[in-house]
Amino acid sequence: MTVLYEINTAVWLGELSGRYGRRVTLGDVPGEAWDEIALPGIDTVWLMGVWERSPAGRRIALSDEALRTSFRAALPDVTEADIAGSPYCVREYVVDASFGGPEGLAEARARLAARGLRLILDFVPHHVAPDHPWVTEHPDRLIQGTADDLSRTPGDFIESGGRILARGRDPFFPPWPDVVQVNAFGDALRAATVDTLVSIGDQADGVRCDMAMLLMNDVFAKTWGDRAGPAPAEDFWPYVLPRVRERHPDLLFVAEAYWDLEHALRQQGFDHCYDKRLYDRLLHEDADSVRAHLRADLTCQRGLVRFLENHDEPRAAATLPGVRGRAAAVAVATLPGATLWHEGQFEGRRVRPPVFLARRTQEPVDEPLRAFHRRLLTAAAAVRRGEWRPLAPTGWPDNDTHRDLLAWTWTHADVRHLVVVNHSDRPAQARLPLPWDDLPGHEHRLTDLLTSQTYDRDGGELTDPGLFVALEAWQTHVFEVG
Repeated sequence: MTVLYEINTAVWLGELSGRYGRRVTLGDVPGEAWDEIALPGIDTVWLMGVWERSPAGRRIALSDEALRTSFRAALPDVTEADIAGSPYCVREYVVDASFGGPEGLAEARARLAARGLRLILDFVPHHVAPDHPWVTEHPDRLIQGTADDLSRTPGDFIESGGRILARGRDPFFPPWPDVVQVNAFGDALRAATVDTLVSIGDQADGVRCDMAMLLMNDVFAKTWGDRAGPAPAEDFWPYVLPRVRERHPDLLFVAEAYWDLEHALRQQGFDHCYDKRLYDRLLHEDADSVRAHLRADLTCQRGLVRFLENHDEPRAAATLPGVRGRAAAVAVATLPGATLWHEGQFEGRRVRPPVFLARRTQEPVDEPLRAFHRRLLTAAAAVRRGEWRPLAPTGWPDNDTHRDLLAWTWTHADVRHLVVVNHSDRPAQARLPLPWDDLPGHEHRLTDLLTSQTYDRDGGELTDPGLFVALEAWQTHVFEVG
């Protein structure tokens, strides 16, 4: 199962340069730095933000006071040199020269492959930079406006390359100030998207598609109406993905997806889609809500990306501090589907730098938290094999705390694991009837892979009435059942 590790390329290379006292590019990252990434269980590295950023987009960011305020909040001593521009305001899909260019990326990919790691890169299908070559060479690929549009709603349109163009937007928020909108209904845009993704596939093993749901026919039509023209008979991704896979059949496609459109995007060809619903439930809702989410069809669950943070979300150490964060980490690490970890998450970083910045504030490493994550990664790699099955904790008439527990098993041949998470701020007790019929008649040892504690239990009891568990608030077990 895919385990992703996201790295902010600009920040990472900048810190490596400071660490080694020289300019470090993707082509000459020291081997020990790659070894630090090759953690147990991680099989895919997402180098976020490698493409050439837009000078025009950077100028817009520098003049945007709201953005400048966010930069100062994350990095109080920020300078203009720290503001690299947004990696999602792409001028061209060519690796930025400051990162080592295409040759540097090729070397990085080879170094990762030598460690058994795949490489995925970003693709921003929904918008391009205002100085992207399409603005002057292929304006038919973009949503255009008029001088009246610009005069009437200057926040929605921008003049670039002698043309009035719509700024890129999510229908629920104001337009992004530094990008222009593509026309997902246009044949020319769809063909160009295929060509761009084939080019990325020449350089990487996978693609993370930004805001993928915004290109779906029904979403795009509701957002842009008549400006986009008539909707094609075929949806955007069913047109694009098969044509890319003709050239790159094994290319991994990951969709950033919201609004409960994950299943639809999976049906349209994506391998994995963000599980934002689980993220929200772990942060804001109770165990019953999480358990209901995990009742979804297993095929659907295998296509989800479980996460507690990424470059768009607040740092987990800030939103889920202490033992609560560890409980949530155990959950996302041991569920079916893909897992996404974010560089700095293991060390307990609390400040999320805006993606425009090439430098971040210094923060102390939470060594116990880092040690915990190292144990968890090793345990999850051992656990997530074979058949996954959710369990239903049972309780007693005078004790309903079993409802606070989440539990599931993994079975791979004769190797069996049990995960239990107390998703609450109070102690909880329950019985967990285990699903293995051959347990009775033998004594079994349960070894917690996170603490090395062992418990010897009778096999008959484990199946009926079930393993007795008593967990303090936010406590967990990751058992190997011997």
